[in-house]
Amino acid sequence: MISKLRIYPGHIFAALLFLAIFVMDRSVDDWGTLSNGFGNLVSFFQESLWPPDWGVLEPRAWPECTASSALEFTCSSAWIGMIETIQIAFVSTILAMTISLPMALLAARNIGTFRTSVIIRLILAAFRSLPSLIWAIFFVILIGLGTISGIFAMTIYSIGYLGKLQYEAIEGMNGLPLEAADAAGLSRFEKAIHVAIPESANDLISQAIFMFEYNVRHGSIIGIVGAGGIGYYIESSLRFLAYDEVLAYLIIIFVVVILIDFISVFARSFFNDDRTAIKRPSWKQVFTGRD
Repeated sequence: MISKLRIYPGHIFAALLFLAIFVMDRSVDDWGTLSNGFGNLVSFFQESLWPPDWGVLEPRAWPECTASSALEFTCSSAWIGMIETIQIAFVSTILAMTISLPMALLAARNIGTFRTSVIIRLILAAFRSLPSLIWAIFFVILIGLGTISGIFAMTIYSIGYLGKLQYEAIEGMNGLPLEAADAAGLSRFEKAIHVAIPESANDLISQAIFMFEYNVRHGSIIGIVGAGGIGYYIESSLRFLAYDEVLAYLIIIFVVVILIDFISVFARSFFNDDRTAIKRPSWKQVFTGRD
């Protein structure tokens, strides 16, 4: 008797990895073009990037800095740009959550009707189909340069991204409370307000915190097209080939993102379920399927 074939996750991953390498090999016409890549990178790093120009932390010549000597860095382009980026991320996240939550309730199949769910999902998909950078270009053309264009761009993209996470969280909630609500004769609106939101509140809050962290990262990019934030100063440095300044800006962004990441992980820990009691499988178990 032929034994039943067992397929383990490790086997699927190995097959996908092999397929990815095969596709990459077929996509490259000449691997020889990579031969001088590392040497060029080393030369570029030594000649143009290093050391970073920490002058970006010095106060700007204009307007005149009125801060005390200990706080002069708050007049620097790096500080002003980073604060603008955080402001854009914060405002766009709050606006997006305010708009996306009602849309997510309508898109969830266990709350809204089938027709409404399809329409709202198409709208959310349209919002996130374009990256925030493209939305930023659109609003810069429509409104003009400045942080308001960045806020609108990040808000539109965040609605699509956050809305999908939200309606999936609502659909994944325990069905017993909804069955009890149906038995009690509650309307769809009452089920959304009194059942769906409280039951999925932990996931919704955790997703909003994650969205803020995500927007800080991407808010550093939209300034390149004039939508405010530290990206504006990066673009100015690139225009004058001041790559050492660009490196300093990138290091500052990296440090701020790491700090926000630690804070967001700590904040999300208050809203995520405690699963520490569940024993995680080892890598050997994942690839072999054996205990």
